[in-house]
Amino acid sequence: MAFQIESVIEDQVARLTLHGELDSLSARVFQTEIEKIANQPIDSLVLDMEELDFMSSAGLRVLIYSKQKIGPKLAIYIVKPQELIVDTLTKTGLQHSVTIVDQYPV
Repeated sequence: MAFQIESVIEDQVARLTLHGELDSLSARVFQTEIEKIANQPIDSLVLDMEELDFMSSAGLRVLIYSKQKIGPKLAIYIVKPQELIVDTLTKTGLQHSVTIVDQYPV
């Protein structure tokens, strides 16, 4: 399935819903969306990954970029990621930089 992203910003929370496969080709689309919201006054980034089937290392790089671009105080919530994505976050240590939840708001 092709990668798709939808974003909404409300009450200083940016919510991005990700669908399909986030690979090296689609990571640029994800990064562009992050760059758009980086100029907004947000304190939380919510990534709904329930329908994201795959995330490559390029997607992980964009997660790191998000924290750097928006700032260290940014709270990143990952909602309902697939088990494979949780494993990837754990193996890379990125689970310490994000909060994995079953729903948002927590």
